[in-house]
Amino acid sequence: MAQTTADGFAIPQAGRVFEFPRDHGSHPEFRTEWWYVTGHLDAEAGRRFGFQVTFFRQARREDGRTLHLHLAHAALLDAQTGRFVHEERLNREGWDAQSSETTLAARNGNWSLKLDEATQRMRIAATVRSEVLLQLELEAVKPLVVFGKDGVSRKGASAEAASHYLTWPRLKTTGTVKVGTEERQVSGEAWMDHEFSSSQLEAGQVGWDWAAIQLKDGREIMVYRMRRKDGTTDAFSTLAVVERDGKTRHVASDAFSWEVLGKWKSPRNGAEYPIRARIRFEGESFELRPLAEDQEQDGGITRLPYWEGACDVLDAHGQVAGRAFLELAGYAGDLAGHLRSQ
Repeated sequence: MAQTTADGFAIPQAGRVFEFPRDHGSHPEFRTEWWYVTGHLDAEAGRRFGFQVTFFRQARREDGRTLHLHLAHAALLDAQTGRFVHEERLNREGWDAQSSETTLAARNGNWSLKLDEATQRMRIAATVRSEVLLQLELEAVKPLVVFGKDGVSRKGASAEAASHYLTWPRLKTTGTVKVGTEERQVSGEAWMDHEFSSSQLEAGQVGWDWAAIQLKDGREIMVYRMRRKDGTTDAFSTLAVVERDGKTRHVASDAFSWEVLGKWKSPRNGAEYPIRARIRFEGESFELRPLAEDQEQDGGITRLPYWEGACDVLDAHGQVAGRAFLELAGYAGDLAGHLRSQ
């Protein structure tokens, strides 16, 4: 297997031995990297929030040099009112944005995600459009998971269509959420993905549907469906179950189904997102039902809209069995073309 892409970026290799805290940090030899935190928070009087804080690093070749761009997204959903507030930032690497190569420490302006190596807890600080302030502490309840085979998560037939995919599937989360002048103590659970690769969508792939599911019974499910132009599911789609003891097993694309139950049309760009879905595998059935329909990140800076939302998880009997986050990409515009231009 080739070690690098044609323009010199690293390709994930099987059997990689991860070293921590170093591999929690940035990997500039790869083209693309992200630290992706989503979660559900509860406050007094039944108040509930969904949040997302994400840091991206994107490398590009320019005049013989490698430049690193740092993109960040932050969002908060107030489930009681349905109000969804989000913000996007983009900066070149330097004073305004950076990510450590030795540990987890990402920053974009006054947004930050840092690992305290002494306590092994992570801290998030972020504002959202000067309306929201998030200050959260996250502590792993279950061990770190490496998705894929031999440390490589495949996304397509090409050897380059792969990533190293590290996840904390369940993080105890505490802190404060301030909306306007009102500050609330919150607690809940979060999920964190750290993924790095040098690939883009393959020919014939137009986008993906991804879900991170935390069940009340102590299991977690990660599932992504790579979608093809003809509407079919790519054979390199996968579902993974993290058992109560932290052991992980993968389910092949032909052994699970993703059924669309309902759509929502964006009033901003006309995209139709399949925001309600049922996932079936091994005799189990789970429905993803969003807490609010409009949880679209409308792509202000990047012009790349996608839907990223907090959901309840219902079992086959219609009972709430857990909570989830759902991501729907490639429904608004030419995602593949946009990624090729980066």
